[in-house]
Formats: sequence, structure tokens, C-alpha cells
Amino acid sequence: MKPAPHSFGKSVFELLSSMRFAISLLSILAVASIIGTVLKQAEPYSNYIIQFGPFWFQVFEKLGLYDVYHAGWFLLILSFLVISTSVCIWRNAPNFTREMKSFREHVSDQSLNAFRHKHEVATTLAPEALAANAKQYLEGKGYKVRSLPRDGGVLLAAKAGSWNRLGYFLAHSAIVMICIGGLMDGNLVFKAQQLLGYKKIEKRDIPQSQVPAISRLSPSNPSFRGSVQIPEGSSADVVFLNVADGYLVQDLPFSVALKDFRIEHYSSGQPKNFESDVELFDRSGKKIREATIAVNHPLIQDGIAIYQASFADGGTRLTLRGWNLFTPTAVSFPIDGTVYQKTTLASAASTYTLEFVDFRPFNIENMGDEAEASRDTMSVLGGSPVSDKKHLRNVGPSFQYKLRDARGQAREFSNYMLPLELDGRWYMMSGVRDAPNEPLQYLRMPLDADGKIDTFMRLRGALLNAELRPEIAARFARQALPKENWGTEIEERLKFSATQVLALFAKGGFQSLGQFIEGGVPEAEREKAAATYLRILELTAFEALQVANRQAGLPPPTSDDATGWLVRDTLSSVSDLFVYNSPVYLQLMQYDEVKASGLQLTRSPGKNVVYFGSLLLTLGVFFMFYVRERRVWLRIKPGHVLLAMSSAKHTIDFENEFTQHAQALDALAK
Repeated sequence: MKPAPHSFGKSVFELLSSMRFAISLLSILAVASIIGTVLKQAEPYSNYIIQFGPFWFQVFEKLGLYDVYHAGWFLLILSFLVISTSVCIWRNAPNFTREMKSFREHVSDQSLNAFRHKHEVATTLAPEALAANAKQYLEGKGYKVRSLPRDGGVLLAAKAGSWNRLGYFLAHSAIVMICIGGLMDGNLVFKAQQLLGYKKIEKRDIPQSQVPAISRLSPSNPSFRGSVQIPEGSSADVVFLNVADGYLVQDLPFSVALKDFRIEHYSSGQPKNFESDVELFDRSGKKIREATIAVNHPLIQDGIAIYQASFADGGTRLTLRGWNLFTPTAVSFPIDGTVYQKTTLASAASTYTLEFVDFRPFNIENMGDEAEASRDTMSVLGGSPVSDKKHLRNVGPSFQYKLRDARGQAREFSNYMLPLELDGRWYMMSGVRDAPNEPLQYLRMPLDADGKIDTFMRLRGALLNAELRPEIAARFARQALPKENWGTEIEERLKFSATQVLALFAKGGFQSLGQFIEGGVPEAEREKAAATYLRILELTAFEALQVANRQAGLPPPTSDDATGWLVRDTLSSVSDLFVYNSPVYLQLMQYDEVKASGLQLTRSPGKNVVYFGSLLLTLGVFFMFYVRERRVWLRIKPGHVLLAMSSAKHTIDFENEFTQHAQALDALAK
């Protein structure tokens, strides 16, 4: 007779209640949780594109790895795991309950004789008397005992540690509770609203006050996790939730005002601790409370936890000194800026948008070994490797900005306020890069004996000034030749060579000179020609400095090593200006710092459910591992006693306990 086929419903029930199915789901969740822990979640998509590149970015986006815990497939697995585990509990809980209550008193003599752990004793005592003594002994050892008459004798069925089975029930219940907590915090309300078209992710960069209602979440939203930066003296009544390639605005039931932000630093300048003094106001403007929020010490209000997450600039006001880098003058101009704001720079050639991005009052740089710091710490344009030796040092404030041309192309700059000492000489440093994922390359501009950049700028202007080249070339030729050669053809050729070298250098720096030599000098003579041209360039540069100082009403420079290094460093820096590719250099003179506190606000009703589930899991593990279920049977017949014992785990403790019971039976049977 063929067995009746399973119905579809019964097959689904068997699948959902199977241990293999639940373990498979748990394995997938474990892998997903590892990814969610390793990969920073809910970042702006631009960060992931920079980190992984366009191809892998799209792959990971399709898999939902940038917000694993809110991904649809993750929540679906959680739902199935809740159903599967709940079915397992519903299916097996009655059996667990019956087994915990059962004494297994219907065991047969044949089964007892088949036990591995058994012990037989001959006795002269009456079965009832021995049974009474044995029951008293087992109860003294913590056993529950049931005595049953059987075939002219007595059967004692005893059990201890039955609560072990409760561990399985608690562990399964814990999985259900933890998954339900995860679902409660899984933005299910928003996902349903988005699916039905009631909510939409905002992708435009607009003020939050202009974000439409379709991209805003009400204060009654059951769960959210968002961030906001609040400058000192300002307040916020919304947080921003990064979702996919856009964001949502979460309205709060209160507003948070930042009174003061404090940060402590280690001696090296690295942040040690930071905290915010805040005030909370309700929607009507009534003050609710004030408190201090520190790292790992959140503030809880209306079920919303406010964490101290980060800090940033809050709109520092900058006083700058601008230098035109490709004009033959050395006159600076004042410019004021505010971080996160824009201004316009206009020139005869083009118009640029200056976007102030950030300000950092501290910069911790690896200056390497003291003796090698100047050569190995920063990648100068055309530059050098970074040192593996660690020598962290605070090099002072810096500000970051973008210079965007009329076509919309932008380059990012990072300028230090204070000079850095490299190779025993002092330089102003300015970093530049074309894209955020590229390392900064640094232009270093030498300072004069007064610690100023003015001499560099004067010499730069003179080197780029075509009108000064005849005078500079003439001064060079007279200095290079004896008086008897003045006015001769030799002087004219030398003046021509000097003018040519200055013109080539002003066109493209050392690269332009190199191209000229490669194109017009035989290969065998290039090295000698290069040395000659560089020597001419260095000597003419010194004469250019003489002319520049005279025009500025300053005394002539001294002919010493310091001036020589200043000239050589200026030539290197002017050559790097063509790679630096900026019409201006902005020198930070003063700043009025405004700090901002980065706060993370979360409403997580599922958190307490997860905590409760974790407690159940701890208790379940305790019962399963530390409560040992043991069962003992004593089959007492006239003149004969059989002891049998079983346990789910045959440990050393179980072996010792069996030996103890056997010895006790020997003593009781006498």
C-alpha cells in the first residue's frame, strides 16, 4: 500500500519547522552581519564609489550591502526566521514539556539490562525497605523520585536536571525575540510607504526647509537613526537619514540647541575627549532640559537617544591673503571667507568659484625620523615617498577649499597656516589634488630670513616678468664676464642665452627647459647642456632677486648660502606652480573658529526587545551547558537490585556520579 502523498501545505510546514532550514537562514544572517560590521553602513554613495570603483560599487549596490540591516532581503530572511523558529517552538514545545514531566517509569527490564551504565547487587532486604532507603538517598542528591510496584518488587524512577530542556526553548525563543527586534528597527514603515508611493528619497542638494513632505518623516516615526551637525550657538529640529543615493529628513519632537562644544587633546594634538552642552526645547519653544552629552554617555529624551558621535567645523571665519601666481607682480590682495560658503574670484582670463570646504585647528602629521623628516614626510609636487618611521607632530591649523573654473571643473586644496621646517629650512605648504580619492601633492614655498613669503613672491614675479628679462640678462652677463669683454659679441650671446633660458622657464618651468634641450641638443651633449642651462638659470635668478628688491625699495640680497638656497628653492617652487595649476595661492592669516558637534539621534524600540532576547539566549545557553539532565532507575526484586543510569552527555562528572550511586547502592543493599 503506497503512503499518501504530502500536501503542499504540509510540505511547507515541514520545511519551516525543520532545523536545517533555520540553520541555513541563520548562516546567511551571520555572513550578512559580518559584512555589515566590516563595511561602514549608510555612507553617502560617493564615498563607496571612491572606495570600490564604479564596477564593484554597482555590484555591492545591487546586493544592498551599503545598508545591510535595512535591505529588503535581510528583513525578509529575518521574517522567515521568526516564522520558522516559532513553528519549531510550537511543534516541539509540547514534547519538551511532556519530557520534562515524565519519569519514564514504563521502561522495561530488558531495556534496563541493555543500558551501558548499570550495576547489579544482591540483597537480603525486603524490596519495600530497600526502596524506601534508596528513595531517601536519591532525594538527598537532588533527584525527584517516583516509586512504582512492579512484578513482586519495586521500580524507582528518578530524574534531575530536567530544566536542561528549558534551555532549548529559551534559545529558540531568544532567536525569535532578537529577529522581531531587528524587524522593529528595520524601517518597515518607510519601506511600505516608499513601495506604495507615499514617500520618496530626496536626491537634490537643497536646504532642509525646502525638502518636500514626501521626503520627510514625521516625529511619530517608530524607528530611525540619523545624524546632524550643529554649530555652536545654533539649533536643529531635524536629522538626516542617508538612504541609498539620497537622504530623508526626520522631523524631531523637540529641538536641540548647542551652547558649547569642548574638545580635549593629547600632547601630540590628537583628540582625547569631546562633549557638548545642549539645551532641549519642545515645539512651542519651552525649555525641556539641559545636559552634557559625551562619548558613550548619551542623552535620552522621548525615547530618542542622542549620542556624541563626531565633531566638525561649524563655519569658521577666515581672513586670507591672496597672491596671484602667474602675474609678474608681487602684490597681495585681502579676501575673507567662511567655511561651507562660496565666493567668486575674477581675473582677466577667467572667473572662478571659491568653495571653502573645511577648517582644522590641528593637523597631526607623521614627520618621520627627525633627521629624515624634511625628505620623507610629505609628497612634494613631483615628490618623495612617505617615511615608514613614526614621529607624529601637530603642525598647526589648515583650511581646505575647492577652486572651480567656469566649466565646473574643480581642484581641491589644503593650505597650512604655519610654516614647516624641512631640510633645516622653512616653507609654506599647500596641498592639491584633482579628485578626493587621490593623495595630496604639496607645493612648498620658501620663507626668507624674516619668516615671510614675500621674497619668494617678489622673485617669482620677476622671473615671470618679460619686461625685466633684458635688464636681468644684462646684469648676469656683466657679472659673468670680465670688463674687457663688455660690449663684445660674447656679452651679446650670453645675454641672448640668459634671456632664452628665462623665457623658457617662465613658459613651463624645468619641464619646458628639458623639452627644449631634448629637441635641440644631441643626446651625447644633453647632460652638459642641462648643467649649463641650470647654472645660467640660477645666476640669472639671483640677479632677478636684485632687481625685485630694488623695485620694492629694499636692500640688495646678500651673497651667502641662505640666499643661494632661497633662490634654488624658489626656482623649484615656481617650476611646480605649473603642476599646482592654480591662479592664486591663499595664505591664512587669522581665523575665528566656530566648532560644530556631530550628534547621532536614534529611536530604537526594538533595542529593548533585542536585549530581552539576549537575556533569554544567555539563560538558554546556561541551562543547556550547565544543567545536566540525569535519570536513574532502580529495579528492586527479592534478593536482587539493578541500578541503571543515563544522561544526554556522558561526561567525567556523570561517570563519577554513577560510581557514587553504585557504591551507595552497595552500602544500602547490605
